[in-house]
Amino acid sequence: MSIPLAEQLRPQTFDEVVGQDSLVSLLSKMIEKKRPLSILLWGPPGCGKTTIARLYAKAFQRPFIPFTGVMNGIAEIKKAIQEARSRPLTHGQPILFIDEIHRFNKAQQDIFLPCIEDGTVILIGATTENPSFTINNALLSRLRVLTLENLAPEALMKIITRFEEKSGKISLTLDAKNALIGFSHGDGRHLLNTLENLQTLKEGEIDLQALYDSIQKKPSLYDRHDDSHYNLISALHKAVRGSDPDAALYYFARMLEGGEDPNYLGRRLVRMAIEDVGLADPQALPLALAAWKTYERLGSPEGDLALGEMVLYLALSPKSNAAYLAFKRVQKSAEETSHLSPPKIILNAPTHLMKTQGFGKDYQYDHDLPHAFSGQNYFPDGMERQTYYQPEERGFEREMRKRIQFFENLRKKLSSS
Repeated sequence: MSIPLAEQLRPQTFDEVVGQDSLVSLLSKMIEKKRPLSILLWGPPGCGKTTIARLYAKAFQRPFIPFTGVMNGIAEIKKAIQEARSRPLTHGQPILFIDEIHRFNKAQQDIFLPCIEDGTVILIGATTENPSFTINNALLSRLRVLTLENLAPEALMKIITRFEEKSGKISLTLDAKNALIGFSHGDGRHLLNTLENLQTLKEGEIDLQALYDSIQKKPSLYDRHDDSHYNLISALHKAVRGSDPDAALYYFARMLEGGEDPNYLGRRLVRMAIEDVGLADPQALPLALAAWKTYERLGSPEGDLALGEMVLYLALSPKSNAAYLAFKRVQKSAEETSHLSPPKIILNAPTHLMKTQGFGKDYQYDHDLPHAFSGQNYFPDGMERQTYYQPEERGFEREMRKRIQFFENLRKKLSSS
C-alpha cells in the first residue's frame, strides 16, 4: 500500500511546521516545563492539527493513542482509557488524541472528565468548529484551547517547494503555484492531495493551463451549519452597518457561492433595514421586503440580483439605530412599570360607575385642537415623562428630530399657559 503524499511530507519536528509560528512558539515553552497539559486544537481543515498533536506527544516521549470522532465510538475510547489505567505509572501518561472531537455530543464528552482529573491520560482534542458551542463547559474548563489559522500563501508555497524537492518528477511555474495556492483556501491537506493527483497525471513542468486541465478547484469553504456561516453573515451585516458597499457585496456573493439559501439572506437584509438603517431612511424596510419578494417570484439567478442591489442600497443608506435603542429602552421601562395603569383621563368610560370615578374626564380630542395637539399626559400617573426615541442628525431622522422639537415646544407653551 502506497503512503499518501500528505503522510510522506508530514513534519517530523516542530521546526518543519509551517504557518503556525506563534502556536509552535507557545508549545515550545510548554514543552520546556516538561509537564504536558491537556489541550484543544481549534482550526480549519488542513492547518496541521494532527501533525501538532503527534509532535506534542513525541516531545514528551509519551505513547500516542489516536481516535477520530468520525470512525471511532465511545466504547472503543472507554476500552483505551481502561487500558491506560492499568499501565504502570513509571511509563508516563499516554496522550489520547481525539480528532473531530465535536462529533461526540456533549453528554458523551463527559467520558473524558474523570481520566483528565485523575491523570490517567493527557487529552488532545482537535476540532474545526467553535468549541464554545460544541464542547461542554466542564470539559472546556479542563483544556487549554489553542487556535490555529488557515495556512498563509507563504506557508503553502513552502509545502509546494518541499513537494518538488521530494518528487523530482514535476515542477510548477510561478503562475501555476499561485493559482494552486488560491484554489486551496489555506488548506494544506487539500494542496498536497492536489499535488499527489498531479504527479500521477503529468511529468515535467506544469504551467497554468496544464494545471487547469488537470484539476478541479476546491469548493468554497462554506458550510451553512458551521462557523463560516455565522462568520460570513456577521461580516456582511457589519459591512452594511459600516457603509462599505463593496465589502458588503463581496460577503453577500461569498455566501451565495457557498450555497446559502437566498431566502435566509433576504430575511437578514430586512433585519438590517430595521436595525441599522431604521428611520434614517423609511424606504429601506419596504424596499428590503420588495427585494425579498422579488427573489421569491423570480428565484435564482435572476432574483439574486434584486438581493444584491438591496445590499448596496442598505450599505449606502444613512444609518440610525435610534429606533432600535428606543425599543430596547422602552422594553426595560415597560417591565419595571407594568403595575402602573394609564391615566384615567385617556381611558374610556363605558359604564356610569366608571364615569363617576373620573374615567375619561376632561379628555381633549386632539383633532379638534390647533396643530391636532393637546399636550395632555399619556404616561401612567406616578411615572415621569420619558424620552425613549432620540433620532440622529442623519437622513430622514433630521425631519423626525424637527417634529419632536416642534411638539416639545408646543407642550411647554401649553403647560405654561
